Amino acid sequence: MAWSVALACASAGEPAEVFRPGLAPDPDAAAAIARGLYPADTLTETGDTVLDFALWPYEDELFVGAFERALLLCDRRLFCLDDDARRIADTAAAALPGSRCGVLVLHNVIRGCWFRWYESGALLRDVFVTAEDGVVVDQGGRLPAERPFWEAIDGGAADVPLPFDPEEFGLALAEAHMFGRGIADRGEDGFLPLELPLRRFKHT
Repeated sequence: MAWSVALACASAGEPAEVFRPGLAPDPDAAAAIARGLYPADTLTETGDTVLDFALWPYEDELFVGAFERALLLCDRRLFCLDDDARRIADTAAAALPGSRCGVLVLHNVIRGCWFRWYESGALLRDVFVTAEDGVVVDQGGRLPAERPFWEAIDGGAADVPLPFDPEEFGLALAEAHMFGRGIADRGEDGFLPLELPLRRFKHT
């Protein structure tokens, strides 16, 4: 499956324990986060949806899921990998006190993965790889889920073309560090990350 994803996901606690059946969204908190991200814009709330629909928003849309111990934010501006994208990522990472936050951007045409990892709002890992250009950014200590992917490069292999699939790399990070399970995997408890509820906003 080819994924396009522009997602920030924070949790206060182990993701496998935080993300579980029965999570109740807080629409007022979601609206406050959305408007805090874009204070100069007019944002119109246009209803509710689920993460499966929200992963790759239209350019004039923003999706936010706010919960007691978790935050999800989907914004295609993350794909730009510019100062504004870093601002959005930093803001999401700091919105939930004491949380750990992963920011994942995948694109099915460019075949690249941008991933940032924060703990208590501090950026600890920033990595950007593409199938054609190899390793573009590799800053901070590698996370456990990354290590198998780097074995060939660490052993002396060239990084162009990249010796691993960027999508598999990103999804492995999401499973281990963001959700505690595969983003498209329904657990024995019945919980499926793609069914998480989010609030939908439109820039007008």
